[in-house]
Amino acid sequence: MQEVNQNLAEEAGLNITHVCLPPDSGEDEIIDEILKMNEDTRVHGLALQISEALFSNKVLNALNPEKDVDGVTDVNLGKLVRGDAHECFVSPVARAVIELLEKSGISLDGKKILVVGAHGSLEAALQCLFQRKGSMTMSSQWKTPQLQSKLHEADVVILGSPKPEEIPLTWIQPGTTVLNCFHDFLSGQLGCGSPSVHVNGIIAEDDVRLLAAALRIQNMVSSGRRWLREQQHRRWRLHCLKLQPLSPVPSDIEISRAQTPKAVDILAKEIGLLTDEIEIYGKSKAKVHLSLLERLKDQTDGKYVLVAGITPTPLGEGKSTVTIGLVQALTAHLNVNSFACLRQPSQGPTFGVKGGAAGGGYAQVIPMEEFNLHLTGDIHAITAANNLLAAAIDTRILHENTQTDKALYNRLVPLVNGVREFSEIQLARLKKLGINKTDPSTLTEEEMSKFARLNIDPTTITWQRVLDTNDRFLRKITIGQASTEKGHSRQAQFDIAVASEIMAVLALTESLEDMKERLGRMVVASDKDGQPVTAEDLGVTGALTVLMKDAIKPNLMQTLEGTPVFVHAGPFANIAHGNSSVLADKIALKLVGEEGFVVTEAGFGADIGMEKFFNIKCRASGLVPNVVVLVATVRALKMHGGGPSVTAGVPLKKEYTEENIQLVADGCCNLQKQIQIAQLFGVPVVVALNVFKTDTRAEIDLVCELAKRAGAFDAVPCYHWSVGGKGSVDLARAVREAASKRSRFRFLYDVQLPIVEKIRTIAQSVYGAKDIELSPEAQSKIDRYTQQGFGNLPICMAKTHLSLSHQPERKGVPRDFILPISDVRASIGAGFIYPLVGTMSTMPGLPTRPCFYDIDLDTETEQVKGLF
Repeated sequence: MQEVNQNLAEEAGLNITHVCLPPDSGEDEIIDEILKMNEDTRVHGLALQISEALFSNKVLNALNPEKDVDGVTDVNLGKLVRGDAHECFVSPVARAVIELLEKSGISLDGKKILVVGAHGSLEAALQCLFQRKGSMTMSSQWKTPQLQSKLHEADVVILGSPKPEEIPLTWIQPGTTVLNCFHDFLSGQLGCGSPSVHVNGIIAEDDVRLLAAALRIQNMVSSGRRWLREQQHRRWRLHCLKLQPLSPVPSDIEISRAQTPKAVDILAKEIGLLTDEIEIYGKSKAKVHLSLLERLKDQTDGKYVLVAGITPTPLGEGKSTVTIGLVQALTAHLNVNSFACLRQPSQGPTFGVKGGAAGGGYAQVIPMEEFNLHLTGDIHAITAANNLLAAAIDTRILHENTQTDKALYNRLVPLVNGVREFSEIQLARLKKLGINKTDPSTLTEEEMSKFARLNIDPTTITWQRVLDTNDRFLRKITIGQASTEKGHSRQAQFDIAVASEIMAVLALTESLEDMKERLGRMVVASDKDGQPVTAEDLGVTGALTVLMKDAIKPNLMQTLEGTPVFVHAGPFANIAHGNSSVLADKIALKLVGEEGFVVTEAGFGADIGMEKFFNIKCRASGLVPNVVVLVATVRALKMHGGGPSVTAGVPLKKEYTEENIQLVADGCCNLQKQIQIAQLFGVPVVVALNVFKTDTRAEIDLVCELAKRAGAFDAVPCYHWSVGGKGSVDLARAVREAASKRSRFRFLYDVQLPIVEKIRTIAQSVYGAKDIELSPEAQSKIDRYTQQGFGNLPICMAKTHLSLSHQPERKGVPRDFILPISDVRASIGAGFIYPLVGTMSTMPGLPTRPCFYDIDLDTETEQVKGLF
């Protein structure tokens, strides 16, 4: 039987694997093996050849119905009985019986069929198929008292098990057709017919055996084809969650808690993820494996949409909320595959003043408390990796300052069990130094010194320790004050964890291998000769990669309406590029398919986040955006039109809560400028006016009209905050129409230009500056980075987000200003140079009344209270 299967499979182009279990294997061992096969995506069909005694319901129903090519599971049998044979696998043996009878010229309509000695799935399948053919079907076991009379009545007898010797052949009437279909699974042989029987005909056992084997292979081919179809683009069969919006709109956490999320494994299956491509964290979060990119490498990408904003007030204008509202509208209301890709928020602001970043109102990621707190621990992994590298820097300086060349070399390459060997990363360092030796005992004294000493200049160290908490008292510290550090103290600082270059690396990496290379390239200081010192030089690259191996996998969550969201990476939007990860975008673009949409968000206003998205992220990923959604609010436009200052935690002045057409009209200059910035990159712009309850119809209509006059493809008021995706359907339609136009995307500058020219291009073309002014320190850094070979990297401007200029109080569209560049730094691993425009804090502080006053835990229900 195995040989027959093998030959047929080769003809069909299939691979067959025989899994042979020990003869004494019990039910549990068989089920364990079946479950492994169920999870193996390389297996598309599974047939059991085990003794009859082991064919229990528990064993049979352990089979995945989609791989049950023998049609023995309750699911497949149920579909057959219900009349849905086209949706299930039907027993190959039962099908072979029907086909052979029909090919023998026997009309089954009206015939009396007796199935003898069959049981379980075979008996059920035979009865069902014969009834479909119009036959009157009887079933009997060999020991049934009325067997003789039933045999006399039958036109066709199907033998489902060996005939006992005590049953005489004479019970079968002349002219009866007999077919033998039982199978001895241990021997691999079908039961024997009786060649001397005096009936109309016995269909040869080989005919049944071969045809059943062929039909089983046919089922396997069907299963494989179905799997292939599922890998290709299709519209998701997504079960969207219904919203019941309330008025007035409750708090974000109340809305989030009122909606029960789908189990994340169900969501994953709905969007085409395989079981072995996700790692589940609790009930509502999962990490997605990067292997999916290889599986879907031939899949056409969907449309790529960026959500940016005008220059915001300190309160923010709702880019995350618009992002969520847009995908809820696309998928839950227009039945279009769509994915939101968001940054993971830092816990610092969550307990400080800003609150969370899960969206708001009826356009949120849920559960919002899990989104805003630890999620799956990615930021903690970054913190651990960052601080390991920081510890390695100071420890290396200490040991080099307190040991001779020989002692240092002997400790770096110790004798273990009488053998001294270089590690892989040490061999890489030798190669970098031009020392082509692999035996530690063969290095000269000069080579040993060159290998062992990094000669880090402590005054050039740029790598800081990090913490995911707002703590202003860590902005400047002294380390190394304990006596054990032998007087090797220096001034240092802590940054917030998301300001770590490792976060930027995570956001821009394309694979595990790429991440490892980027981590190794990170420059942490210069040596005393002015040459860069990297993480690779310190020997810590492999360890950093180990700490980050899970963080590289995007996190799957869902919106309030049950549509998918990737939450992955959260780099600062000033000293870094402020976008979620390239990997999340790439995976999402494959999953949505050619007609789908991936909507991602850029931090701060379009002049900062969007410019960096295009010039840094798109340059790194090779992805081409189709549409920019530019978020505006009447509130922010009034501020740009000359309205009073807006301060977080302070009630808005009446100018913002009452109609004021003139302020809105004057403030639209900022909206017009941001539209022009997007047009520099050749991407169509759709303006999303995030409507607040105090906005009037006249104000809304004015903004939309002026946006279209300024060159926006369309301008649409949005109401997702109060009603969910339904309130952004018009925006979704506008985005679909804009995405159907051909993108003429282009970069703003050539990376081969000198660093100064790239900075000047951004300052003049994007911000509207007259020119730039470099401090002596900035010029010195530019000269050093150029000399070190980093001059061809893109630019990541670190500038205030509250104005197009460097002065936060200058609203609207400032003109004729000189942009001062106080310093220039480099994130070589991430792959960009970041000039500082004025001073830039990388460790936020807590306000007088932080958010933590309102955050609490109900110790009975374990529910979090007070997040927003």
